[in-house]
Amino acid sequence: MLQGKKILIGITGSIAAYKSILLVRMLVKEGAEVKVVITDAAKSFVSPLVLSTLSKQEVITGLVNDNNWANHVMLGRWADVFIIAPATCNTIAKMANGLCDNVLLAIYLSATCPVVIAPAMDEDMWMHATTKHNIERLKSYGNYVLTVGNGELASGLVGEGRLEEPENIINFIKCNFFRLQELANKKVIITAGPTHEAIDPVRYIGNNSSGKMGFAIAEVLYEHGANVILITGPTKEKPRYNNISVIKVASAQEMYNAANEHFPSAQIAIFAAAVADYTIKNIALEKIKKQPNEDYLHLELTKTIDILGTLGNTKKNQFVVGFALETNNELENAKQKLLKKNANMIVLNSLQDKNAGFGYDTNKVTILKNDGTNIQLPLMSKYEVAINIVKQIINEIND
Repeated sequence: MLQGKKILIGITGSIAAYKSILLVRMLVKEGAEVKVVITDAAKSFVSPLVLSTLSKQEVITGLVNDNNWANHVMLGRWADVFIIAPATCNTIAKMANGLCDNVLLAIYLSATCPVVIAPAMDEDMWMHATTKHNIERLKSYGNYVLTVGNGELASGLVGEGRLEEPENIINFIKCNFFRLQELANKKVIITAGPTHEAIDPVRYIGNNSSGKMGFAIAEVLYEHGANVILITGPTKEKPRYNNISVIKVASAQEMYNAANEHFPSAQIAIFAAAVADYTIKNIALEKIKKQPNEDYLHLELTKTIDILGTLGNTKKNQFVVGFALETNNELENAKQKLLKKNANMIVLNSLQDKNAGFGYDTNKVTILKNDGTNIQLPLMSKYEVAINIVKQIINEIND
C-alpha cells in the first residue's frame, strides 16, 4: 500500500523523538521512500546517523549542509505526505503563526502535499488555551492534526500529551491518503474467528480459531477501498483500521443473524469463520455441578445453521467466498463444498500443512474457483495470503 510512496518525516525537539526511529523503520519496511528533516533541538534526542542509516537517505539538518543548499521548496513538492512527528508545543506555535526560523518550518510553509502533525508535550502545555488555539488554526489551514495519547509523560505526570504510536500514524496516512480504489463503494461482509456454543453460563463448546486470517482479509479489503463489515466470534484480534465496522457475536446463530442482516445489501461476502457444526440443544440456565456418583455428563447436540450454504444458495449478484478446513481428501472435499454451497470461490486450508491454520501467523492455502481453476499458494504470512485472496476477488468481479 505504501510501496513507492514518498514520505517526508519532520522531527522536532521532544523526548518522544525516539519513536520517530521506529516510524522511519516501519515506513521503509513497507516500501516507502523516506526522507527526514530534523531541527537542531531534535539532535539532542535522536541521532541523524541512525535516521540516515534507516532511511538510506541523507538527513536534512539545516538550510545549508556542507556548503550545499537544502532546496526546501522542492522537498515540499517531492513528498506525497509530510509527517511532523513529534511536533512540540513550540513548533506548533511557530507553524500556526507562520514563523520560519529553521529548515523544517521552511519546508512546511512551502509544502504542496498534505501535512500531518503529531503533537507531543506535557499535559499542562497540551491543555493550555494558547495551544488549543494554535491547533485549531493549523486545522483551519488544511493540516491534519492527530490526537495525543494518555499515559506516563516525561515530567513523571500521567495524562494527555503522549505522541501517537508509529503504527497508528502509519494507519492514519494509509486511510486518508493511500487507500486503493478497486473496491470503492463496495460493501463487503466477512465472518472471522470461532463461535462459542454455550453449555451453561460459564462453559461452552468452541474451537481453536484465532480469527487472524479473517481479520487480515478485512484489513486488505479496507485498503482496497471497500466498506467492510467484520462479523467476529470471540477473539483477541483487533482490526488495525478504526473505520472497519465490527460486529461481535458469540454463537453460530448470532453470527448467522448478523450476516443475514447485511448479506442482501452486500456485493461481496466472505465466510472465513470457523463456525461450530453443532450446538447444545438445551442450555443449562445455571452452572452444571459435578455429581459425585456420575462419571459422565451427557450433552445433546443439534446442528447449527449452515451460514455459507444458506446465504450462498439465496445469493443474487453477490460474490461469495467460503473457507474449507480439511484433514483428509482435502481437494475433493473443498470441490464438493464449492458446488453445494453455491460459492464463487473456496479457500482451502489443510491441517496437514505445517505452520498453517489455527493460531499461526502464517498460512498455506489453495484457492478454488467455480470455473475449475485452482491456485496453490506457498506458505506465507496471513496478510500476504489475504492480499492474494483479495486480488483474485478483484480479478473475478472485474471480468
